[in-house]
Amino acid sequence: MGLEKEKLECSIIMDEDEFNRSIEPILSKKARLYSSAPDRDPHDINAQLKVGFEDVIAEPASAHSFDRVWIGSSATFELVKFIFYRLLTTLLAVPAAFILGVVFGVLSCIHIWLVMPVTRSFLMLLPSIQVVWKSVTDMFITPLFLSMGRSLSSIQVRTSDT
Repeated sequence: MGLEKEKLECSIIMDEDEFNRSIEPILSKKARLYSSAPDRDPHDINAQLKVGFEDVIAEPASAHSFDRVWIGSSATFELVKFIFYRLLTTLLAVPAAFILGVVFGVLSCIHIWLVMPVTRSFLMLLPSIQVVWKSVTDMFITPLFLSMGRSLSSIQVRTSDT
């Protein structure tokens, strides 16, 4: 059961006035009316959300429903997805944009005025701290672990079955 192939007849009915006019004004009108929509996801941040009916419902070759059922369910899926997306974005887009604007504004402020100055200050102090830390480890920690290693290296462990 493959997809049914139907022949569609198409006819164009034009007035004589429309037919006799030059084609250039028609093209210029269409160019103004049908400009391409701007890409709202130019960096493909939400590429995983480009889901079609075939990505969700897939019938293997061994199990096919009737063609009209497949076409109808596909159309229903796309229509319901479209309607609910439009409805939910109508209700939630402005409040979510407001909340996210506040969150990202606060995060940007904290990052610019707190995190980066503190990080830069630590990076400026690190060479001095590194010298002090190296001296402390050379004076106290290195001799301690060297002596522990020497004393513990003389211990021998043997296992026996008794």
